[in-house]
Amino acid sequence: MAEHEAPGAPGTPVEERAPTVVCDDLNVVYKVMSQGGSSSAAVSARKLLRGQGRGEVYRRVHAVRGVSFVAREGDAIALIGRNGSGKSTLLRAIAGLLPAESGAVYTSGKPSLLGVNAALMRDLSGERNILLGCMAMGMTREEALARRDWIVEFADLGEFISLPMTAYSSGMAARLRFAIAASTSHEILMIDEALATGDAEFRRRSEKRIMQLRDEAGTVFLVSHSLGVVRMTCNRAIWLEKGQIVMDAEANEVVDAYEAMYDPEQEAQERKRLRAKKRKERLAAEAAARQVAEEARAQREAAAAAGGAGVPVAAVTGGGVPPEPQVAAPPETVLPETVPPDTVPPDTVPPGTAPTDTERPA
Repeated sequence: MAEHEAPGAPGTPVEERAPTVVCDDLNVVYKVMSQGGSSSAAVSARKLLRGQGRGEVYRRVHAVRGVSFVAREGDAIALIGRNGSGKSTLLRAIAGLLPAESGAVYTSGKPSLLGVNAALMRDLSGERNILLGCMAMGMTREEALARRDWIVEFADLGEFISLPMTAYSSGMAARLRFAIAASTSHEILMIDEALATGDAEFRRRSEKRIMQLRDEAGTVFLVSHSLGVVRMTCNRAIWLEKGQIVMDAEANEVVDAYEAMYDPEQEAQERKRLRAKKRKERLAAEAAARQVAEEARAQREAAAAAGGAGVPVAAVTGGGVPPEPQVAAPPETVLPETVPPDTVPPDTVPPGTAPTDTERPA
């Protein structure tokens, strides 16, 4: 494992900087139920209590495999690697949130994992969450109130600070969490993809603040897929692959090796192609929906017009110029033949009918 000079003090021997985190052959294993995995935790617990889960098969997922390194004061260490390589799992194990299957983690102070120590509540306002988050990190109420203005200005929330966090976007919530965590110096600060959100101005402020925290003799761990941020803010990088350390050295050296293995430009082009494909599919779906709506509206208008003019709907909506309305001729009325009374023969008078006066003989 390569040794590193203290940032901001070139030539300072590593031995003069105190270690803050020591990972000694750390192994972290998940146990995942491979059958009936769709059941909720409550259902699975009830099955176990009732003795119904004895036949279930558990799968062991070895997320971190024999990781060993030493972090010292002033180190800003980036954890890089592809998705599923164990970066976030390693941070959570260092923070004490995941138990180790074997090996050990030693820290000189309490690690602060961004988004965990700042235990924010969505139903409370941003101002109330500032007090809650600062006090969760061990500050007194007076210290939290003293840092309030700096946090509000850094997070750039403006008038939203008095609104509940349910009205915040994901980027606004991430800015508030980072501002709370960065409002004070930490002996060990761990940031997991916090800089992936926010605009360019916020990222610049965040990078500057990380370098300040690093120069204040703290240790910073950063998980990020932005290799430019890694080059700007970190003096050291650890490349993880399938839970194992591939390389641990100076940040630029590790990033160069990582880029040689996984071309970021090619991956960026692939992501761009996938985004363009999804956009094309979305536009096609929207166009189809508009066409269906227009056809439905045309049919309704045709039906209304047909109802007023007596024109069949199919004749109008079938396409082309509508035909001239055909008016059906009324059926012919057949009148009964009438015979003059003088021409009626006597024998045609129905029996039992009395002859009229004109018909009686003189």
